[in-house]
Amino acid sequence: MVGVFAFPTLLPDFVAAWGLSNTDAGWISGILFAGYTVAVPVLTTMTDRVDAKKVYLFGALVAGVSCLAYAVWAEGFWSALTLRFIAGVGLAGTYMPGLKALVDRTRGPSQARWISFYTASFSLGTSGSFLIIGAIAEIWGWKIAFLLAGLAALAAFVLVLTLLERANPVPPAQPVNPFDFGPVFRNRAAMGYVLGYAAHVWELFGARSWMVAFLAWVLAAQPGAGGPSPATAATIGSLLAMASSLIGADLAIRFDRRRVCAAAMLSSAALAAVIGFTGGLPYGIVVALILLYNVLIQIDSAALTTGAVMAAEPDRRGATIAIHSLLGFGAGFVGPLAFGMVLDMAGGGNSSLAWGLAFASMAVVVGLGPLALRLR
Repeated sequence: MVGVFAFPTLLPDFVAAWGLSNTDAGWISGILFAGYTVAVPVLTTMTDRVDAKKVYLFGALVAGVSCLAYAVWAEGFWSALTLRFIAGVGLAGTYMPGLKALVDRTRGPSQARWISFYTASFSLGTSGSFLIIGAIAEIWGWKIAFLLAGLAALAAFVLVLTLLERANPVPPAQPVNPFDFGPVFRNRAAMGYVLGYAAHVWELFGARSWMVAFLAWVLAAQPGAGGPSPATAATIGSLLAMASSLIGADLAIRFDRRRVCAAAMLSSAALAAVIGFTGGLPYGIVVALILLYNVLIQIDSAALTTGAVMAAEPDRRGATIAIHSLLGFGAGFVGPLAFGMVLDMAGGGNSSLAWGLAFASMAVVVGLGPLALRLR
């Protein structure tokens, strides 16, 4: 995952170097999730019939090659757009197939906690992406940063190839078409979590794609201000988000899962509605608010995914995870793009009003999530 948020980490640098508009930057940030959305229904559904390990290996290989190619060939909007789309295909082959590999290798009451921990570890990968890419690019430049991201993905390929045991999925008692998603859409309990997850991911990836740029804008207006760099703040935020996701998952086990998720969504929506208007506050305070925002966004992440998996029919878990990811990461593609479009239409990246409205647009979307959770 080192390369997943490489572009958002360096977004201000690419905007300046390539003369990108905010909408252009939103496209490149979001296109990774479009690639994910296109590939995930096929790759994840395949794990109901073949060992998820094989799919994961394919995804890790694609992810590695895409980052290496970016380091060599990316030179502007179209080349970056194409290569980040391919990176999304790589993520589609690793993230949810990795979850299915875990589900196929665990049993009993502890399975829900394993699922929650795996899902929360996405934030650990995110923090690593922000930290490693930001640090390497500052010293050796963005090309070396992407090169190392590609090598990291290939290292994941080697680790899974050598350490993960084989586990063939159990075939269903009755022959079924694995790509018949009708039963998944008719499963109201699972779809409630899936639609809630889509609202959550719209906000999550919108925020993660633009928070470094937002903090960079705030810092540029306050020369000499103390506090962590924007990339470091994003790294800390992602680490806090992982802890938040694990805590939220535990709360969902102890209490009503839907209510925990709804409360988390409404809390993050409330902060999103105002945080973009705080750019005039001291930089340290804005960083603290961004860190709090990361915590609130992530509380429901693992709980939503675990809810969808546990509500799925056992022989359609791969298909359910595929739809979960399709809608969720489809929203993850639109979220960063919509943010950039609102930013451009409302006055651009130097306007406090524009930043406020861009963040508020995410509040509107995630505020709809609790309505989806009413499906049973």
